[in-house]
Amino acid sequence: MKRLLTTGVSRWNTRQIALWDQEDLSMPIIEEEIDGLSGLLFPFYDADTRMLYLAGKGDGNIRYYEITLEKPYLQYLMEFRSPAPQKGLGVMPKHGLDVGACEVFRFYKLVTLKGLIEPVSMIVPRRSETYQEDIYPMTPGTEPALSADEWLSGINRGPVLMSLKEGYNRPNKLVFKAPVKEKKGGVVNGIDLLENVPPRTENELLRMFFRQQEELRRLKDELTQKDIKIRQLELELNNTRNSPNINNNNNSSSNGSSI
Repeated sequence: MKRLLTTGVSRWNTRQIALWDQEDLSMPIIEEEIDGLSGLLFPFYDADTRMLYLAGKGDGNIRYYEITLEKPYLQYLMEFRSPAPQKGLGVMPKHGLDVGACEVFRFYKLVTLKGLIEPVSMIVPRRSETYQEDIYPMTPGTEPALSADEWLSGINRGPVLMSLKEGYNRPNKLVFKAPVKEKKGGVVNGIDLLENVPPRTENELLRMFFRQQEELRRLKDELTQKDIKIRQLELELNNTRNSPNINNNNNSSSNGSSI
């Protein structure tokens, strides 16, 4: 896209981002102030979807934007929020994403307060279970485009692209089976907490929401079909009840005419 993105601090000590035209650096195309916090901003760019993810050191949220060639150039979309502050972030390569779940980006968030690394998945909510080609274009794969000698000699070559349609085939397919623990009763207000685990992240909440919407839609369709079937049975029942009366009337009229 021939664009450059910079992060920094304005003269009023507010964090900001700026988008530049790489052929004209006299002034930015657009500047946007983020907030007044002091943590360093980590920008992550996904060239396949033209999405910019912005995370701050010590923050608990990750903002995401869409970058376009036309106005407004930098479109704010949403943000992931978490109470646990992040000290750093790593990114999973595209060939390691869960294509079936429409996962387009995955962070590995370093949470020092808990002493753990927490995965954070960015998922596009899609009802269809087919391969989504619009969010998974050809992307740089695992095969190197240059050898070390070629690179040292000054040769420049684009990356070798691959399709994610077949998913990621891990070379070592180890299956880990966790030990089975005895279930203990955890029923609160008639709900089994062991069987119905509440969502812990915004992505899990969105996925659960769309699953429930799909289930409600299916139940409504099933209810409509049953209503139609009930009406059909009622009409057949009425026709069955009326049939003997018609036969009796026909018999009486034929007897009368013979007399």
